[in-house]
Amino acid sequence: MNPGKNMDFPKWVLLILVFTSFCWVPISSNLQNPIDLGKDYLSYAKRTELVEWMVGIRRRLHENPELGYEEFETSKLIREELDKMGIPYKHPIAVTGIVGSIGTGRPPFVAIRADMDALPIQEEVEWEHKSKVPGKMHACGHDTHVAMLLGAAKILQDHRDDLQGTVLLVFQPAEEGGGGAKVMIEAGVLENVGAIFGLHITSSSQVGTVTSRPGPIMAGSGFFEAVISGKGGHAAIPQHTIDPILAASNVIVSLQHLVSREADPLDSQVVTVAKFQGGGAFNVIPDSVTIAGTFRAFSKESMEKLKQRIKEVITGQAAVQRCNATVNFSVENKMFFPATINNEELHEHFLKVAGDMLGIRNVRDRQPLMGSEDFSFFSELIPGYYYFLGMSEESVGELGSPHTSTFSVNEDALPYGAALHASLAARYLSEVLPNKSLHAPKVNAHDEL
Repeated sequence: MNPGKNMDFPKWVLLILVFTSFCWVPISSNLQNPIDLGKDYLSYAKRTELVEWMVGIRRRLHENPELGYEEFETSKLIREELDKMGIPYKHPIAVTGIVGSIGTGRPPFVAIRADMDALPIQEEVEWEHKSKVPGKMHACGHDTHVAMLLGAAKILQDHRDDLQGTVLLVFQPAEEGGGGAKVMIEAGVLENVGAIFGLHITSSSQVGTVTSRPGPIMAGSGFFEAVISGKGGHAAIPQHTIDPILAASNVIVSLQHLVSREADPLDSQVVTVAKFQGGGAFNVIPDSVTIAGTFRAFSKESMEKLKQRIKEVITGQAAVQRCNATVNFSVENKMFFPATINNEELHEHFLKVAGDMLGIRNVRDRQPLMGSEDFSFFSELIPGYYYFLGMSEESVGELGSPHTSTFSVNEDALPYGAALHASLAARYLSEVLPNKSLHAPKVNAHDEL
């Protein structure tokens, strides 16, 4: 054994340690493999304590549903949970809305949104947490949307030092026809925000899958109401009357030709008359008839053309039958919604984030829906992306259709929505903004948050 070599060994070790101490770079999620980051978020969201917490919030909300602009207790619950997490927020916005802030508090900003309102429906699903409010029910899953956004808040708050900007948590009132998104925009929620993401649960795909598409994902919608006036009289002497029921019947038939004969078959459109009121006796022709309905399409141009032609058809056909007609598109409590359009670049971002987290085979294309969403007000102003989160599972059986009294939810979907919310926002700040031109106009920077 050579004593000299034995003495030299520790010196080599020391030299190596000194060298590496200057070269070592600390590992953070900013440098982490994005695939691992998304999976880490999902693993975090699936922790028993976090899942039980989200489920508990969802059930409390489900028991106490509140309609649009009446979400006072819902808003209070959200604020209490944000306070516990140490997340600053601004309230009230649009009566009951809240915007929380996680990260640096400075630009760039990205937003993730959940709607809060319930529907005027009597729940018929018998379970431990059935709605306690007669005639009101979370029949569209907004209780789960709130729970998942709070879950995302917890994930992001625990990783806030890694955020390369600020994530805004948008808790929005009155999606169900009240246009809460529009009112929040008017309050400045989108100022200096680069992009916004939203989701909706669906039973049309399995738990652990998501569906969406670039471009139009949900239709724009408008409403109309028309009063067709004639001259009433006895049904036995119709020659002495001007029959508004006959006129209205011709109007309805002619309105159906707008889609079948005038619209491009590749440009999906709908015109539906769903209300017909007139007369109260079997043998009396009334003085007037009221009809009302909805029209839907996937572009602003198609919506404007339908609106113009609906008015022309109603007034023209009424005149043919010697009647007068007035047409109103500003129907009480019925707001015009633009089409929901998914940004093309955000779609690529979504494919990467969801594919890394769930596996690309679980990220599927979805056909556009003729239903409408007031998320469209957000995506009309800044780059937006809206997707659907699967919750179907053979073991839970039928979940019922949205907006029905038998609608129910598979709570196993909650961690997936929370993790996707968090990952889409975090990776947007670190990956999309430095490389893409999706910046919003530079206005106020949400310093008040």
